[in-house]
Amino acid sequence: MADNQEKDLQKFLKNVDEITNLIQEMNSDDPAVREKAVLETEKRLLFTGEDQEEDECRTTLNKTMISPPKAPTKSADEINSALKEKGNEAFVRGDYETAILLYSEGLEKLKDMKVLYTNRAQAYIKLGDYQKALVDCDWALKCDEKCTKAYFHMGKAHLALKNYSVARECYQKILEINPQLQTQVKDYLNQVDLREKADLQEKEAHELLDSGRNTAVTTKNLLETLSKPDQMPLFYAGGVEILTEMMKDCTERTLFRTHNGFSIISENEVIRRCFSTAGKDAVEETVCVSVLRLWQAVCAGNEENQRLLVVHPGTGGLLPSLLASSVLTIRQQSLALLLQLAETENGRSLIISHLDLTRLLEALLSFLDFSDKKADSAMRLLTDLALEERFQVWFEANLPGVLLALTGVLKRDPKVTNTSALCQCIALMGNLSAEAAIRRQMSASEEFGDACLGLMARCEEDVDLFREVMYTLLGLMMNLCLQSPFVSEVWAMEVSRRCMALLNSQDGGILTRAAGVLSRTLSSSLKIIEEALRAGVVKKMMKFLKAGGQTASRYAVKTLAVCTNSNHEAREEVIRLDKKFGVLMKLLSSEDEILVGNAALCLGNCMEVPHVASSLLKTDIVQVLLKHAGGDAQKTAVQLNAGIALGKLCTAEPRFAAQLRELHGIEILSSTMKHISGS
Repeated sequence: MADNQEKDLQKFLKNVDEITNLIQEMNSDDPAVREKAVLETEKRLLFTGEDQEEDECRTTLNKTMISPPKAPTKSADEINSALKEKGNEAFVRGDYETAILLYSEGLEKLKDMKVLYTNRAQAYIKLGDYQKALVDCDWALKCDEKCTKAYFHMGKAHLALKNYSVARECYQKILEINPQLQTQVKDYLNQVDLREKADLQEKEAHELLDSGRNTAVTTKNLLETLSKPDQMPLFYAGGVEILTEMMKDCTERTLFRTHNGFSIISENEVIRRCFSTAGKDAVEETVCVSVLRLWQAVCAGNEENQRLLVVHPGTGGLLPSLLASSVLTIRQQSLALLLQLAETENGRSLIISHLDLTRLLEALLSFLDFSDKKADSAMRLLTDLALEERFQVWFEANLPGVLLALTGVLKRDPKVTNTSALCQCIALMGNLSAEAAIRRQMSASEEFGDACLGLMARCEEDVDLFREVMYTLLGLMMNLCLQSPFVSEVWAMEVSRRCMALLNSQDGGILTRAAGVLSRTLSSSLKIIEEALRAGVVKKMMKFLKAGGQTASRYAVKTLAVCTNSNHEAREEVIRLDKKFGVLMKLLSSEDEILVGNAALCLGNCMEVPHVASSLLKTDIVQVLLKHAGGDAQKTAVQLNAGIALGKLCTAEPRFAAQLRELHGIEILSSTMKHISGS
């Protein structure tokens, strides 16, 4: 039995040596050595449940796109496929009648092809023939009772027929069939709620109009007056201003909508010329401002009016261009209108779906030129939009086109920029860079990285004055430094130098974030580690650990783990500053797995210094490390690093191996190491 335990111990120590060597090779300056180590590590790692789940997600079929059941004959299948494609082409052209004929021809040959029913239902909806669309949806459901596309079109038809409760049931059915479509279903249900609310408003408005109340009649008459073509610009401005004063309640706003108010204003040739003129004179400015105020008045608390305004042809490009106007009052009123729209989730969705977001983003960033509340308001609007998932998807796809504008923000002089607004904008970039694909694009831009360094340098001129900007910028850079490789080793070196200098700051927030950035840049190069050691990084990190504070301690112990992993002088300095390993032992008792994992790694590294291990003989270090190595920590690194530290401890001091046997720890370690290393 003893011989078997000894063999297990030796096998365990062999595994520790192999894994330790791999870790050291992964930190090598030689790219070839690093690449080989990475490949070897990948061979050892087992797929986790999370990885398998991700792979399954990637191959999940879209149930609405599954091909129809096999046709009786190959030729029939080919014919129907060709008819479907021709029908789709006609649909895309807007020739819905032809599309219906082609889909119908296919259904004559094959009655159970559900995609032809759902496609034909969609064409019927485009023509406003909702009852026929409903019949086709019923047939599609007979072919496949879980056809979500049929329920979608059915819900759309019932919504158009004002059967609101039935439309809701259709959309809820989609969710029952496929819970993953929760976001889409939420949007559909929101459309039903808004349409039902708008319908009720319109009924009340018509009742008021029929009653002959003066204001209702006046709204109708004013819109009729504004419909007159070829009047003087001030004629329209005056009428619009009177109309704006009338928009005091929901009924008047609804009457504006039901009497075609949006089209009357937007399609007026004189008003359109005023909007499109680049260098506006006083009269044109008056017209534009009057219309913007009217839109604010009619959209206040009226989501259907907001929808009609935003989806109206031309509005998508018009509002961003007005927001970037050279006329201050037009910019102010445009911003006020957009802020009003963005107050609700539905309004934000409208902005993101229908406006030119690239031009909108650039226009909002231009507000950083203002030193007053307008800059704060513009950044608040941008931040609210950026919290929406659809904006994030758009941002990732269009980042190459807007990165130059974002880089320009970082190049600004904080002395002449609204500090609060600048911080909001940088924080927004930091939040978006938490997404790996976005971070990758930002990190790949040398100009963007240099702009970050340039802003750091400008803030360092007076850290107290620009404390908020520096703090926010460090947050962005912490995310950027998660990306590997960095822009360049030179860039990482410069970032590390500046962060080392910031460790002398008296501001706790600056200190913590500077340590966070440093903990991520050090691992990029042995040269950076050596320079940081000469600058006293170990002493500073030990000071952080003794002072406490979870976040700062996380960064500090990670920095020590990185330094001791590849540098003997760093190990000796840790031992000198923490002679009995009191600090590291305390971290090992923490409930924070990140602290425990890095503390174990650092301790294991220090065991490579001769005669150090014996100083721990009177401690319970073996029990502590064994508990972590054989525990059920969520982070595998905790088990791995604790196991490696135990292996190094037993190698350096045989008496620890005896303690390990007494605690029956060999079996635990062998099982753990097999699971982690795949050996």
